[in-house]
Amino acid sequence: ALAALVRSRVRDGEPVPVVRLRSARDVRHLVDGSGALLAEVSLDAVRAERLSGGSGTAQWTEIEVELADGGDPAFLDLVDKRLRKAGVRPAKSPSKLARALAETDPAPRDAGSGKGGGRRKKSAGGDLTAGEYVLAYLREQRDAIVALDPAVRLEVPDAVHRMRVATRRTRSAFRSYAKVLDRAVTDPVGAELKWLAGELGVDRDREVLTAHLTAALDDLPRTLVAGPVRDRLGTWARERHSGSRRHLVGVLDSPRYLALLDTLDALLADPPLRRAAAAKPGKVAAKAVRKDVRKLSELVEQALWLPAGQDRDVALHEARKRAKRTRYAAEAAEPAVGAPARKLVKSVKSVQKVLGEHQDSVMARTTLGELAAVAHAAGESAFTYGVLYGREEHRAALSEASLPERWEKVRRATAV
Repeated sequence: ALAALVRSRVRDGEPVPVVRLRSARDVRHLVDGSGALLAEVSLDAVRAERLSGGSGTAQWTEIEVELADGGDPAFLDLVDKRLRKAGVRPAKSPSKLARALAETDPAPRDAGSGKGGGRRKKSAGGDLTAGEYVLAYLREQRDAIVALDPAVRLEVPDAVHRMRVATRRTRSAFRSYAKVLDRAVTDPVGAELKWLAGELGVDRDREVLTAHLTAALDDLPRTLVAGPVRDRLGTWARERHSGSRRHLVGVLDSPRYLALLDTLDALLADPPLRRAAAAKPGKVAAKAVRKDVRKLSELVEQALWLPAGQDRDVALHEARKRAKRTRYAAEAAEPAVGAPARKLVKSVKSVQKVLGEHQDSVMARTTLGELAAVAHAAGESAFTYGVLYGREEHRAALSEASLPERWEKVRRATAV
């Protein structure tokens, strides 16, 4: 279980001991006048020894104060005040391990080289080339995928969604900045990222759909609920969740996924830069975003001309995917382009929301049809599923009706 939580970093390598911590603890109790326990004070004499990647050592003394069960938190403030008065200062590290790793590291990392270090700290002009700018953005997304891996395994809320977004942003950057990075190299990587996003989406999409259908059912008057609709919906959600979770963990343990992480590392270490990589980032980013906006415009206008029905649903879904790509491109361009990109992000996000609501309705109607068929075969009433289906049709119609106005705001957005 522990090895799985570090697999995105260790991959096919073997975990090795990095540092050894030894603590000698002296425990004292703080009590009131009647002898009741108020808090426990631990005085730790700590020694850290580097076992790999160097041979450094470090030692320090640490005081930890833990409030007794049911104790008054205000008492800790009094203890803190007394300790500070005695010359004791709060620890700068979040844990013994963090301090041990930092103080025994023979080559500590540059504080500015972490997530977003190169790109976000520069001004819109800065000294970065377009290539450096795009690569810094891609490193952020790679780091997010790696860091979110254990959170996905532990089912941390929203972890799957955030990891999926990082894969999409990476693919979007590959396509939007094709003048910077050679697509002959990035397209195969993008295909693998699409596979990963699809695997992540199985559980995420069903989770969102279940929440939506449950809320829709809660909104119905009791007189319109016929049969064990809620139980059947719960069973449907649990069955798919259990199977998809096992499958997703298998994906994260698979050689294909680990190879993808290695490929991303290799691409960032030896990027396939093109001529435009030497240009200024603002100019390149603005041009890439304008191109995405033009393509989005074509898809939206095409969808709006189609009559209501399946063809229009498909066209709106394609427009939604392009809207995401356009938004990601504008977000990536924001530090270099500034206010125009921020304004575009806001307006495109509004369009994406409407298109997302429409697609959610399409998926909800498909699922309701399947549940109704199962209920009917079991001799149950399908009436409630039909009511919900009708409401979803109405919801889709409202989304379609609001799209032209939302799209007009994108057209009026400041050109980037």
